[in-house]
This record gives sequence, structure tokens and C-alpha cells, in this order.
Amino acid sequence: MIRSLKSALLTPSFAFMALAAAAQTAPGPKLVEKVTKKGTELVIPYEKYVLPNGLTVILAEDHSDPLVHVDVTYHVGSAREEIGKSGFAHFFEHMMFQGSEHVGNGDHFKIITEAGGTLNGSTNTDRTNYYETVPANQLEKMLWLESDRMGFLLDSVTQRKFEVQRATVKNERGQNYDNRPYGLAGEYTEKNLYPYGHPYSWLTIGYIEELNKVGVNDLKNFFLRWYGPNNATITIGGDLDPKQTLAWVQKYFGGIPRGPVVKNASFPLPVLSADRYVSYVDNYAKLPMLAITYPGVKVYDKDMSPLDALSEIIGQGRNSILYKNFVKTRKAAQASMTSRNLELGGEVTVRVIPFPGQTLADAQKGIAEAFAEFEKTGVSDDALERFKASSEANYINGLASVNGKVSELAQAQYLTGNPNQIARELADIRAVTKADVMRVYNKYIKGKPAVILSVLPKGGTIVAAAPDNYTINTSGYKAPDYGYKGLVYTKAKDNFNRATKPGVGANPAIKIPAMWSATTANGIKMIGTQNSEIPSVSMQIGIKGSGLYAVNGSVKPGVAGLVARMMNEDTKNYTSEQFNSELDKLGSEISFSAGADEIFIEVSSLTKNLPKTMALLQERLLSPKFTQDALDRLKKQALEGFKQAKTQPAGVASTVFNKILYGTENVRTYATNGNEETVAGITLQDIQDYYDKYFTPSQTKIIVVGDVSEATAKSNLGFLDKWADKKVSLPTPEEGKSFDKTTLYVVDIPNAAQSEIRIGYLDKLNYDATGDYYKLGIANYILGGAFNSHINLNLREKRGWTYGARSSFYSTRYGGNFTAYAGVLATATDSSVVEFMKEIRNYHDKGITPEELKFTQTSLGQSDARRYETNYQKAAFLSYILEYNLKPTYVDEQNKILANITPAEVNQLAAKYLDTDKMVILVVGDKAKILPGLQKLGYPIVELDADGKPKQ
Repeated sequence: MIRSLKSALLTPSFAFMALAAAAQTAPGPKLVEKVTKKGTELVIPYEKYVLPNGLTVILAEDHSDPLVHVDVTYHVGSAREEIGKSGFAHFFEHMMFQGSEHVGNGDHFKIITEAGGTLNGSTNTDRTNYYETVPANQLEKMLWLESDRMGFLLDSVTQRKFEVQRATVKNERGQNYDNRPYGLAGEYTEKNLYPYGHPYSWLTIGYIEELNKVGVNDLKNFFLRWYGPNNATITIGGDLDPKQTLAWVQKYFGGIPRGPVVKNASFPLPVLSADRYVSYVDNYAKLPMLAITYPGVKVYDKDMSPLDALSEIIGQGRNSILYKNFVKTRKAAQASMTSRNLELGGEVTVRVIPFPGQTLADAQKGIAEAFAEFEKTGVSDDALERFKASSEANYINGLASVNGKVSELAQAQYLTGNPNQIARELADIRAVTKADVMRVYNKYIKGKPAVILSVLPKGGTIVAAAPDNYTINTSGYKAPDYGYKGLVYTKAKDNFNRATKPGVGANPAIKIPAMWSATTANGIKMIGTQNSEIPSVSMQIGIKGSGLYAVNGSVKPGVAGLVARMMNEDTKNYTSEQFNSELDKLGSEISFSAGADEIFIEVSSLTKNLPKTMALLQERLLSPKFTQDALDRLKKQALEGFKQAKTQPAGVASTVFNKILYGTENVRTYATNGNEETVAGITLQDIQDYYDKYFTPSQTKIIVVGDVSEATAKSNLGFLDKWADKKVSLPTPEEGKSFDKTTLYVVDIPNAAQSEIRIGYLDKLNYDATGDYYKLGIANYILGGAFNSHINLNLREKRGWTYGARSSFYSTRYGGNFTAYAGVLATATDSSVVEFMKEIRNYHDKGITPEELKFTQTSLGQSDARRYETNYQKAAFLSYILEYNLKPTYVDEQNKILANITPAEVNQLAAKYLDTDKMVILVVGDKAKILPGLQKLGYPIVELDADGKPKQ
């Protein structure tokens, strides 16, 4: 077992003893409740306290891994924004990472990264949270960091920081909304669903034009109004000592003065008197979309679970009515129904993306027919059983990490004031009846008006489901009093020197998982580890081959990808609908997918249902049934997907970059999923032949992780012993290209909101756990691997041109590449290329400093504590051992290399592998905007189409 740090944490610091003495006359934290686990109930044990300044503290002790997760949630999201100042809550989240009085600009990321941790923040409609997962010995330092920005932010705010982060947020909007198909669908729906001025009527990301209007004083007022400790909850989970942790919280947060009173927000729910038809033209969508949205219910409402069940029955999974009527019949690429529940309201949305030949009016008619079918068939026992079983499994699997546990407690606290909501939520789910589902259908859906959004492809002949008929009514709006008048900044006071950064406790003792391995008589390689933290088992199965077989011409390109998708369809004894029904009733998952050189199978099961899940795996793996109907449907989806992919700059950039590196005609670039020409020619016999010839045990590996012993795992997989082996040999793919001089390639995506940049080359290094490849990962960390890397600090934090810029070395057993990449502001495209190349060239010439290497060594070394927490992480570790025939001790060898590597070694690697005179530069964006600037850079320029072929 991993040693707990409890004994190390019990020794108080001198500062804490002084605080304890002072606390004898001052009120301290008040214990509100303590929840413990009884028997096998699904609960997260915790203690809840409230400090005198109103800060809520939740401590969840869990010694399963030497980690702690800290979450500070402020009950303020976009729902607290004023009309005309949308996006401010999210923008403010960015500002909270820009340093505080005792933490320099950029040091928040640097300190946590150096501690071996990971961090981020997020904003939604109702809350903003800031969180980090770190080795347990770093906890005090995290509390110092979080308290400093809660109590000492404003004096460090500058106009320069403000402008840079405003630009970063604009790039985030461009990357996640403006620059992708259907990215603005939510924006159009929300503003037409909710009344004018309702804070849900705009997206959390906000409008660019409104972000342009806000100033530094708006930011300061926002902080003073909403960021007081009485509007915050700090939730800490993991390998902690509650007494010491509470003392640290009191020390660092106790002196922060209470902020203004914050009452729960209240806004009227949307009321629609008639259908509201709206539409917009999408720059990237190749297929139209119809989205029908009805007002729903708030989170934790009594009707939340029945609406979830209704949505699943009508529009989720292969047994849903929408799948049967739209996808199965090849009328639509997608058809779904979802229910969304928020603090101030909810929505139920049906979305359909019809194939060519179907109009949006046809889609609306089909949705009405699906509702009528539901009214006629009602709710079956199987459907209700599936919903309840899958919901239970989702809850259990969500608690696999300390992050998941802490997030559950924090969300329940800010929404209800009671962190202990799992039992209630599961009870609500288990209590859902057929009558409940029909009742909510009649109450919220049947005959009810909705917002009906038509998303129309640019330049097409598709028309909306009906003409637009709704204009937003702005009359009569009266802005509420948000409480910004009379705000006063009262600085926190401490009885210790806050400028002194806390030290760390003893390093956590890291142990790799105990594992077992075996090889079956027919050649299957197995490896596994037992972990009983949650009653769940995960398996990863890989069958070698996939697109590799297309490399030597024995298999058509695209066959492997279609084979994997066909394996998710019918079997000899089940239709795909029946099969998925059985899985859902167990809360299990079995899914096939195709990678470049493997067919992957992901299996997830609750421990109690493992035997039944394995029986289904046996059926799916050994008894597939390939039908022409399924093949025709999947081919149609794939062909439409190729068309859609050519409109998305990020996807185009990655695909075309690959083709430049390997050559347009190198089948390696499209072997797995094919292209329009190859997929169109794939036959049912091609699918059957691939399965018969290449699905073989001697090319199969299995990784088992979770609440199962070696003996039980082998017993449940015993059916594979009868799998007859077929000897096959794997071809070696062609090598890619080398470049004598750096050339700039351009792909035109008209009206693209951002430009995508890819820079790099093929290093032709195979994966090596302890050789140059591993060492290059160390070398790249400070160049482009970490948030505080040269590339990201320059392009994002200094200039605000991107939401994030990175670089990496990536290799398999068939060679690898170096790639630097980012999505950047279109107007800064040429400048971004210049800065990318400057940073790479400088690193090639000057290398790493001793201070940077020390940071890298500390950061990567400490991060080992996070390496084996979840089943997924354990499986990834075991996968490398199996794939590359590594000894488990390879981690120890890596740690020795990391600890002993010198600046001279790193610099030698940088000089050898980062030659900017022989790299490819690819830019995908709006040619009209970006080409004039790129032409001034002096590189030879080649224009390509979205397939990577030279433009004529």
C-alpha cells in the first residue's frame, strides 16, 4: 500500500502554533456536520466547517493515493452578469491566474507545475471554480496560493494583464465557438428562449463586442461584489490530516474579511406562448441541423430524473426512438434528446442533423412522429431498468478520482447547501416510475411551444424548417440591483508573514501498482492490477494491425475503421439494439474503435456484473454479424464526415500536416479511416475478410484494472482459450519525408475566425522509455510542454494571440515527429509564425538554463504522485509495459535519468533535434486575411487544398 503522510503532517509549524495561541481568544471554525460511511452505501465521507468570515470548508479524507485535490468554488457565474457585460465571470476567471500581491504574474502556474501538480479553473452559468491536484506534501502551499488571490488580488491588477487576458478569452471563443460547426447554436437558442436580460440568455463565454467595452474598474467591482469568503466553498480531498488541514485553512483564509451579502439568484422561468422559429447561416457546417428546445426544470427538481429517463428513451443510445427512426434508416447523421438542469432553469433539447435528401421540415415532422410513437408505446420495463442501471454505474465511475469526489461535494454544496446529495440523487433515480416519465412528457413536451432553430450551411440551398417568426422583445426590461454601489476594498490582515512561501512536507512515497501478467496458450498477452477503491472493473483490449494492413496493399484503406464500427453493430444472437439494452441493464460498456496500428476494445463493468459483461464481450468479439444495412449506414456517415472535416481548421491542419510529412500519396496518412474514394468502394466481403484473417489471439493484448483479482479476471476471460489462432505478420509502414529547407504551406478556409498553425518535422525516432525519446520529453517541457513553457508564455500570456500554444515530441514503434501548434488570432497569424520559429531557434541555439532544468526536474519528478490514481491511468501505465516489453522498474530508470540529466545533455538534444532550417510550417485560415503577411516572412509558399494537394 502507498504510505500515508498522516504522520508527517502532524508536526505543526511555528507559525501554526502562534496562530493556535491567538485563536484561544478568537472564534474558530465551526463544525457543521460530519458524514461517515455505513456499510456499502455510496457516500463520500467528509467534515464540513464554516469560518467566522463565512467561508465554507469541506474536508474529505482519503488515503488511497498520495494526492490532494483542492477546489475553491465561488457562487458566481454568468448568471450574476449584467446585461451588456456578458462573459465577465469567465473573463474574471482568467484574471485570477495573473498573480496576486504575494504571487508574481505567471507564478501561480509555475508553482503548481513545479510541485508536480495540475490546475485549472472553469466557469459556468452558476459558479466559478479553481482547482489543483498535487502531491499531498504540497497542500499547505496550495492553500497559501488560493487564499492570496482571494484576499490580495486587487493591488496586483494592471491594465496590461487585463488586455492580454481579454485577448486570450477572445481566442478561446474563436476556438470553441466561432471556428467550429454548430458552435453558435447554443447562443442562438438561449437568446431566443429566455426573456431579454435573463442571464441565461447569453453564453458563459459572452459576446466579443461586450468584452471590448469592459474596463479594469468593472473587474475590481466584480471581485469586491462576488469574491468574498462568504460566497465561497473550499473543498479539499485526499491524503490529508483533517486537523492540520483545518488549521492551515484558518491560518490562510481566516483573516480575509467577509464580503457583501450574496443571496441566491432568482429569475422567472421562460414562458413561451407559441413556437419561436429562428435560424442562422453556419460558416463551417456541411449538413443542416434542427434543434428544438423546450423549457425544462432546475437542478435537483423532482422532475429532473423523470426528464432524464424520458430523454434517454426518446433520444439516447441505440434503443432510442430517434436512433431507430433517423439514424438506423439513414435519414440523419445524428439524432438525440437531452435534458439540461441548471440553478435557475433547465432545457430539454432535440437535435437532428439530416442527411442530404432530407429537409429540416422533414426533420421536424419526424420528431413529431417520434413523440407520437412514444405516446403509443409508452415506457417499457427494460427502458426503465436500463436508465437506472446506467445512472448508478455513472455515479460509481465518477468517484474513481479524488477530483471526482471533491467535485461532487463542491457542486452539491453551492447548489443546495448540503454536500451529501449522492444518496438523494440515486434515490430519485431509483424511484422513477413509468407514470412519472409519461407525466413529465405531457407536462413539458407534448403540445408545448419551443424554440425551433435551423442551422443552415453557407452557400447552400437548404431552407429553414419555417420562416423566422420571433423578435426579441427588449421593452419593459428593468435591470435588477446587483449590489455594486458602495463597495469598499478592505484588505485582509494576517498575523504571519504571508510573503514567505510555505515549504513542503516529506515527499510522498510513490509505489507503482502491484501487477500480474500472463500469456495464454493461444498467445494472448495479459497484464493487470487490482484496485478495490470503487466496485468497478476496466479492461483495455488491443488487437494489432488496423490500418497497418492497408500499408502493403493487402487491405483497402478505411477497412480497419469500418470493421471497428461494424463490431459495435449486430452479433449472431443479438441485434445491436438488443445487445446495447443488455449492456445498459448492467451499467456496462463495450466499445470498439480503430487506431493507426490496433483495433481497440474498451470494457467497463461494475464488479457485481462482470460475469454477465464478459458473456456479452464473448458474443461481440467472437460472434459478430456483418450486415449490408449496417455497412451502408456507416459508410454514409463516414462519407458525410469527410466533407464536414474539411471545413474545420483544426482538423484540416492536423490532417494536411500529416500528409505533408509523409507525402500525399503515402497510404499511411489515410490507411485506418480511408477517404471518400476508398470508403465508397469497401464491400461487405472486405469487412468479413479482415475479421476472418486478422482478428487473432496472438496479436491481442488485454489490460485489466479494478476491483478484481488475477484469478477472477482470468476465469472471466476463460472463453478466449478457445479462440483459434491465425498466424499473421505485421507490415512496416513507409517512412516519411525529409526537408532540405523550411517551406510554408497555406490552406484556405474562407472566413475562418482563427488560423491554425503546425510547425515541425519527422524525427524518425522510435519510442524508447529510457533513450533519446524519453530525454526529448524532458528537453521539450520548458520549450512547449508546460503551461509555463517559452512558447505558451510568449504567444498566450505575453501577447494574447492564442488560447494555448504547445510543442511535443511523439513517437511509436514506427517513428515519430516534433510538432509545435496553436490556434491563433487571424490578424496575428504571420506574427505568431515568427514568434514560434524564434522560440524554437533560440532553444536550439541557447538551450536550457540551470534554473529551468531544476524546475523541469522538480515538476516532472513530483508529478509521479498523480500517475497511478485512476483505473485509466493504471491501464495506461500497464499498456506501455505490455506494448514495449518494459520492466516495471523502467520508471525507476526514468527517475534516475531525470534526476541526473545535465543542461549540457539537454542542450545537445535541442541542437540535434530542433533545426528550424528543415521544418514544415503549415497555416490553415482565411487566405484573404493572412496571405499578405505570410508572404513577407521570406519562406517559399505552397498553397494546398483541404486534402493536402497543391492548388492548381
